[in-house]
Amino acid sequence: MLGVLIARAAGRPLDVFLRERVFDPLGMVDTGFATPQPERLGTCYGLNGETGERFVYDPPAGQWSKPPAFPSGGGGLVSTLDDVHAFGRMLLADGRLPDGSRLLSGASVAAMTTDHLGVDRGAPGPSPDGSQGWGFGVGVQVRRTGLASPPGSYGWAGGLGTSWANDPGGHLVGVVLTTDMFTSAFPPPAVIQDFWTGLSAALDD
Repeated sequence: MLGVLIARAAGRPLDVFLRERVFDPLGMVDTGFATPQPERLGTCYGLNGETGERFVYDPPAGQWSKPPAFPSGGGGLVSTLDDVHAFGRMLLADGRLPDGSRLLSGASVAAMTTDHLGVDRGAPGPSPDGSQGWGFGVGVQVRRTGLASPPGSYGWAGGLGTSWANDPGGHLVGVVLTTDMFTSAFPPPAVIQDFWTGLSAALDD
């Protein structure tokens, strides 16, 4: 529904709006709802819960090799590490682009990255342990869990095997992209947990 509202308010399709207002200014040349170069895509794998065997969920010539019938305002983009990093870096810079110009106001970034559920006051959040709340489009860490995810960090995990988060206190943008789907939202796969733990440990050093 959000995608439809944006398209109607902007007077242009959602994918065109995102390209003009977000992707192009950030230099995110490899981000979209599909790619004309499917040979650059990796195979996405799932895991059979009964047998433990991997299976092909989506091959390179699969659903992201052609535009969707209905671009979603809630997900479905294909991207690269460099492009996701560019987006995270912009938010970490309070909405500024590398040249110092603004894509978003500082107030908008603050609103996006603040928990609006009131998890610290007892409202149920996206994580079963109550350590996360929701901002606008990102999960927000309200209390630390282990070495990783300090309070104030925020980001997004994709069910098809990706994880991105910003740690403003550590001036850190972290991105990990894998080819294996999550089998559950919490906890994330061990390789994702190990990435964030290792990154936090290196930052402490």
